[in-house]
Amino acid sequence: MRWAVFVMLAGTTMLAGCNLAPAHVRPVGAIPASLPQGGPYEALSSDAADISTIGWRDFFVDAKLRDVISIGLENNRDLRVAAANILQARALYRVQRADQLPTINASGAHESSRTLSATPSADVIRTEEFSLGVGISAFELDLFGRVRNLSRAAFEEYLASQEARRSVRISLVAEIASTYLSLAADQDLLDIARDTMESFRVSLDLTRAQFRIGVISELDVRQAETAFQGARNDVASLTTQIAQDRNALDLLAGTPVGPELLPAPQDDHSLVLTELPANLSSTVLLQRPDVVQAEHLLLAQDANIGAARAAMFPTLSLTAAFGALSGGLSGLFDSRARTWNVTPSLALPLFDFGRLRANVRYSEASRDAAVATYEKTLQTAFREVADALALRGTINEQLDARERGAASAAMAAHLSDARYRAGVDSFLISLDSQRTAYAARQGLNSVRLLRAQNLVQLYRSLGGGLD
Repeated sequence: MRWAVFVMLAGTTMLAGCNLAPAHVRPVGAIPASLPQGGPYEALSSDAADISTIGWRDFFVDAKLRDVISIGLENNRDLRVAAANILQARALYRVQRADQLPTINASGAHESSRTLSATPSADVIRTEEFSLGVGISAFELDLFGRVRNLSRAAFEEYLASQEARRSVRISLVAEIASTYLSLAADQDLLDIARDTMESFRVSLDLTRAQFRIGVISELDVRQAETAFQGARNDVASLTTQIAQDRNALDLLAGTPVGPELLPAPQDDHSLVLTELPANLSSTVLLQRPDVVQAEHLLLAQDANIGAARAAMFPTLSLTAAFGALSGGLSGLFDSRARTWNVTPSLALPLFDFGRLRANVRYSEASRDAAVATYEKTLQTAFREVADALALRGTINEQLDARERGAASAAMAAHLSDARYRAGVDSFLISLDSQRTAYAARQGLNSVRLLRAQNLVQLYRSLGGGLD
């Protein structure tokens, strides 16, 4: 008997090493081996520092912006949801992992009865029975790795939830920075609009005075008033936009941002690093949290396939108990009161009308979907980086052109106004020059904002550091 038990335990131990899950192979070929180069793409040094080593506190050089980001990382509700998801996934993993070990239960009972005997004297018979024991119930001996694979799948999902939180953090940092930059740019635009409105007001007052003395026609007055009202409308619209920017910033921060932390009007938006090292190899994308998350979910599906395959094989369960049974409480600890029982059971699926095989096919199809999701995530990451690099390669030229154009437009407006006041040119030429200068200043502001946001986007898409 002892040899039979030993052989059974040895055999189950050997079978417990079986794993029917497919070997994980990371999908390749979804993206090119290197990031785009040539044409609009700026040449980057292949030995440049890895962007993941640049923490956001180093990348964002403005102290107030760093404070706002810190507030957001502490209070943003999306980040709290992601943290709660991690706790849920970790708890589920611990529940699943516990199935690999037997659950030991302790029990104790006392039974007392009073009956009449069947004898003619009908004596009263009192009986008492005490029992105490420990045991395990229906513990599955994991012969083919079903329970281990379910535990592994839960563990991979837990790791995926951690990467999801990292991805939310990086996106939150980038969104706060972009909103902060937009707020600063809109404040600049409001100052430009107010300056232009005041300039148009002076022109309007001048044309009205000239119209009253009959020097110019009413057409000039109407054109001047149209320009003034347009600038006035821009001031009102930008005032609304700034209020909306602040609302968006408060939402991202998870709490109202104090006025002392808001950006001051500035012309260069120097809130981030002007130079950003990058690695030309596309393998840097494999470090992005969303890509790592997709790979963990793929590993979880591999484990689910192993669990579904193992369910098609026999299941061996074990129920065992050890204890003591006695008619008196003091006798529970007598050696003759000891009791034990061991009940192994074997279950083999015979006819399930294709249910188990369908579960395997479902798991395999889910794995195929996870592969496609991983590849799509990688391709999306590649596209985001490529788009950011394409803009980075030409943005400085755009900025230089806008700066030169804005300077020329401002000079042209000044000269045109002087010629108009000297009676050389008509008011329409002067007004067109002022409108052109106004549009040039707006365009320059937009390109400066675009350049700063491009750096933020490149930092995020390459998986910038969180420290």
